Amino acid sequence: MTRKKQIIIPIVILIAGFLIFFLFSSMKKPPEEKAVVDNTPIVAVEAISLAPMTLLVDSYGVVKPKYETELVAQVSGEVVELSEKFVRGGFVQQGQLLARIDPSDYQAALIEAQATMASAQASLEQERAQGQVAEQEWQRITDAAPTALSLRKPQLAQEVARVKSAQAFILRAKRNLERTEIRAPYDAMIDSRNVGLGSFVGTGSMIGKLLGIAIAEVRLPVADNQLEFLIAQGKDASVNLTGIFAGRETLWAAKIVRSEGVIDSKSRMSYLVAEIFDPYALRDNNQKTPLRFGAYVKAKILGEAIAQAASVPRYLVENSRVALLDSESRLHYSAVKIVRQDGQNVIISGGLADGDQLIVSALDYPVDGMKLALITDQADKLNEQPEDAIASESQVALNDSDSGE
Repeated sequence: MTRKKQIIIPIVILIAGFLIFFLFSSMKKPPEEKAVVDNTPIVAVEAISLAPMTLLVDSYGVVKPKYETELVAQVSGEVVELSEKFVRGGFVQQGQLLARIDPSDYQAALIEAQATMASAQASLEQERAQGQVAEQEWQRITDAAPTALSLRKPQLAQEVARVKSAQAFILRAKRNLERTEIRAPYDAMIDSRNVGLGSFVGTGSMIGKLLGIAIAEVRLPVADNQLEFLIAQGKDASVNLTGIFAGRETLWAAKIVRSEGVIDSKSRMSYLVAEIFDPYALRDNNQKTPLRFGAYVKAKILGEAIAQAASVPRYLVENSRVALLDSESRLHYSAVKIVRQDGQNVIISGGLADGDQLIVSALDYPVDGMKLALITDQADKLNEQPEDAIASESQVALNDSDSGE
């Protein structure tokens, strides 16, 4: 009996252990299925937009008049008259009287020269008459030829010379009298005035300074490697000038008229000269904003025109290639033609089509032809995921309620 118990008890224990094992195994929940992870690289793109483009060359300069004139007294005397417009900043027209030097002495000199002229002409007429008388007397003498002295030709030549000298004195006296009037040689603005009413000026004294207002100039420095982007190295190129007037940024139109033809020894720049007509807007009834002398302006010189081009950030171009996302959402490298580097961007004229998807985000290990995903596509997947989770949770709750029943 004891031996049977020794055999039966271990068997019962084993059976009980198996039953307990199967009981706990049946109570264990099955492992949840993990969602499939999408390891496709996500990128951001921008659409390429091709359009006609004109290359611009940036520069700067200071506005100055094309013509400047320092007025100098050519005669001496007292200043007896000054124009009301002969003040700093005043505008004067060509031929307008600015100042008058006392003309009394020069009027007297002219009268004296005229009197000398009249005396010389009288002496000339008298000498001509005497020469005619001498010639008539010699005609009565047939046995000898008359000499030049006997015909009074030297005396006549002397009187002719006196008349010419008197004419020269008259011209000089008239010119000096005209010089007592200081007039504007062209339409100008007064830059300075150095005399006052009653001042005495001598020959060579500085009277004032004029700035021509018909044309203004701006010297524009341009780096030598930028000239290639200009047509004919900038000759006759249009220029847009921007500056501040009355606190507002203003635009003026100008034109390149010449190159100075040398490279500056200090800045190593070439200089192009732009002209602006009527800078103070005096001929257009003030319809445009004046461009004042001394103003600092920035310039954009219009250069070559490109039929189709796009501006791309410089960091997106590597070895003259850009990364594109093709129609199959794959990476594709396209070789491009770079026309110019413009600051942080490059101008591309070939190798791109309008509407191409340019990849603007970084890739860790880019391989040509690799599969890519857009940020917008990934966002759509994330937006769809909560709805699936809600549906699965609803299904689990429904199953639990059915089992409870």
